Amino acid sequence: MTGSVGDEREPVGMLTGTAADPVDMLTGAAADALRVTAGRAAGVYLCSRTPELLRLAVLAGLPGSLFRPWWRMSVDRPFPVADAQRLHVPVVLANATETMRRYPQFAAGLPFQFGTLAVPVMAEGRAFGVLTVIRAPAADAGEVLAARERLTLVADGLADALLRREAQGGAVTWDDEPLCVRPPFAGAPAERVGHLAWDPTTGAVTADESARALLGLPPDERPDDVVSLARAVEPTDARRLPDLLREAAQGRPPPRPVQVRTADGGLRLLELWAPGTHTSSLVTGVLLDPGPGALADGAADLLPEGVFCLDRLGLVVYCNSRAAHLLGVERSRLLGRSLWEAVPWLNQASCEEHLRGALLSPEPVHFHVRRPGPEADDRSSGPRPYEGDWLSMAAYPGPDLLTCTAVPANRVVDEADGRSAAAAAADTDTEALAPDAAASTAPLYRPIVLAIALTEAVTARQVSAVVMHELLPAFGGRRLAIYLLQERHLYLAWETGFPEGFLAPFEGVALDARLPGVETLTTGRPLFFDSMQQLADSYPGIPLDATEGARAFLPLIASGRPVGSCILGFDRPRSFSSEERTVLTALAGLIAHAMEKAQRYDTEAALARGLQQALLPRRLSRHARVETAGRYLPGTEGMMVGGDWYDVVEAGDGLALVIGDVQGHGVQAAATMGQLRSAVRAFALGDRPPEEVLGGTNHLLIDLDPGQFASCCYVRLDPASGLARVANAGHPPPLLRHPDGRTQVVDLPEGVVLGVDARAHYPVAELCLEPGAILALYTDGLVERPGHDIDDGITALRTALAAAGAPPGRPLADVADRLTATARQATDRPDDIAVLLATPLPW
Repeated sequence: MTGSVGDEREPVGMLTGTAADPVDMLTGAAADALRVTAGRAAGVYLCSRTPELLRLAVLAGLPGSLFRPWWRMSVDRPFPVADAQRLHVPVVLANATETMRRYPQFAAGLPFQFGTLAVPVMAEGRAFGVLTVIRAPAADAGEVLAARERLTLVADGLADALLRREAQGGAVTWDDEPLCVRPPFAGAPAERVGHLAWDPTTGAVTADESARALLGLPPDERPDDVVSLARAVEPTDARRLPDLLREAAQGRPPPRPVQVRTADGGLRLLELWAPGTHTSSLVTGVLLDPGPGALADGAADLLPEGVFCLDRLGLVVYCNSRAAHLLGVERSRLLGRSLWEAVPWLNQASCEEHLRGALLSPEPVHFHVRRPGPEADDRSSGPRPYEGDWLSMAAYPGPDLLTCTAVPANRVVDEADGRSAAAAAADTDTEALAPDAAASTAPLYRPIVLAIALTEAVTARQVSAVVMHELLPAFGGRRLAIYLLQERHLYLAWETGFPEGFLAPFEGVALDARLPGVETLTTGRPLFFDSMQQLADSYPGIPLDATEGARAFLPLIASGRPVGSCILGFDRPRSFSSEERTVLTALAGLIAHAMEKAQRYDTEAALARGLQQALLPRRLSRHARVETAGRYLPGTEGMMVGGDWYDVVEAGDGLALVIGDVQGHGVQAAATMGQLRSAVRAFALGDRPPEEVLGGTNHLLIDLDPGQFASCCYVRLDPASGLARVANAGHPPPLLRHPDGRTQVVDLPEGVVLGVDARAHYPVAELCLEPGAILALYTDGLVERPGHDIDDGITALRTALAAAGAPPGRPLADVADRLTATARQATDRPDDIAVLLATPLPW
């Protein structure tokens, strides 16, 4: 599967089993997603060949350039699409308030009023990607849930089609830029734009569905030639249509849209383009219903405001002469082209942000934009009577078209406070860029997005991952290296994109080395090189990789203290605008503070892990007639230190098996765990009955009053008889595997968790373990998953225990490894995991 930005395909209908073209599968799914959810934009993300990376394959309803920061999505990012892929559950965000609460980083990047649906594309346990929709905010929960169910049906259809394609040997991954497709028209005819084409050689006329609707033709009637096209309009216009087409074919199209009346009297504007303007041999054009107002009166070119219309792919489909005059571009260079291609100086972050908001939210947007002076862009021969000053612009969203107006800023008044727009623009306006920003090739990054993302990163590795996922793509970078300062030497903490081994010679360099990564830190000044040749000229003899791209070296300095340096690499030469240099320097400060905090955290975490290892048993007590095995896996979130523990203690002539889980994580949980483990061991060594062991431990925890509670399961096993007496304090029930492979959940009378009720009583249950049977104790981290019932997790563990085999054919340690294998490979374990297995041996 491949694609490119700007590919425009008419979306197909609901997916069927016969869809052979993979592009049709994807564009059809996006079109169906918009239709069934009344969405504004839809996207299909697919897995790429890079592990744990999703790529946007299809985008419907938005220009691709406006969605560029979200073309690539790591599955471990805190974003709706990533969570839907990683957790295999739909993510439903009804409105902007819920989005900000659950995904502040996502909300900061798209700060508009909309709701989001993200549904995994799954079949037979395979997660191919995610189908996502951006839609209007909803106040009714039932409406959102109904939309989710309809979207799930579309996602299931796409998953089945991809599964069949995979079975036939076709690729189901995506590694190219996204296909950008025009969504099905959603508005009434008064809000539509249609497309026409006439072949001067054959006389054939083609018209899309919208054009036929605007002409009042039945859906099954097509204007195949000029005669049938003329029948759809008034007689007067029918007589002049052939002449207009012939003149356009000879290179003399009408200088402005022509008013045409349909047979029923409706006003349309017809814009024609000569062959060679947009195609090789056809006369092409657009048919627009301007709707009520000044345009409908035929006075568009007399309006003092500039008016132009964009479709949902950002193509200019209508433009009056005043808009062309104000934008400084001839109308022939505007119509039918992308706004950003035709007017390059509008390709700046502030303008893109406003237009993105108008396309995604129902409210109009108003903003100011400064036009460049004559030196900034000399590619247009259009007039520039107001070069270098400001325009006041507005964008009014519609289901199919975005209608924009433009006037000189000194001719309007800011409705918010009565000031002139020129005065408002002269104030500190963070959304208006200076003229030289037009030279930038990358949108300026929103610092709040990185700041929010960094608040969720606690380790140096997590901080580096955030920089890689957030900062690098935003500026079009491909390479990243982060060095941290230790004892006046720089050591590599993270790298991505560089050739293998290329950075090895720079490891541990001293602060007196003449290298850009060192000097940016010692001087505190960022260094920017537009090309590798420029870098080589400044640092003769420095090793270079094979690319010719630009480099940025940023100092990481927090509160005046040097932390390290950050290197951004680009595949191609490029310049850095003054705004980009300012933003990158500010972002480096954010990264430095996050890294400094992460280094302190890593030090504290190492101490905590040492404490926890000291508290867990180094070896389990042994008995000649009982085999035991235990496993502990720390959580991957936070300090990876928690309160899960297990132990095996000699209790008279038997063994005590104990497993517990202290609420929470961190040093406090580990310390409380150590106190409880010591208490249980003391009671067990005295061979106290199970109910007294838990009762005494409960009183101890209440007396300590650490503000925490704990669950615990205590088993006193008599190896001679196989009798096990079990008491439980709010802990998940043990599992028992019989020698014949049957498994069961041990039904226990459950007592309350420890540390809550001083009067709590812990009843005891008895069961008999045959030689070869396995008793499995575990903590909830092994069986709980977000969005799933814990009973489902216990059932899955029973199935794994049944399939794991039993001694003497398989060592019990091997069984423990098999039960924890999936959890061990997971990168996102939100909770600790402890497992303790015991089996009586044959006499």
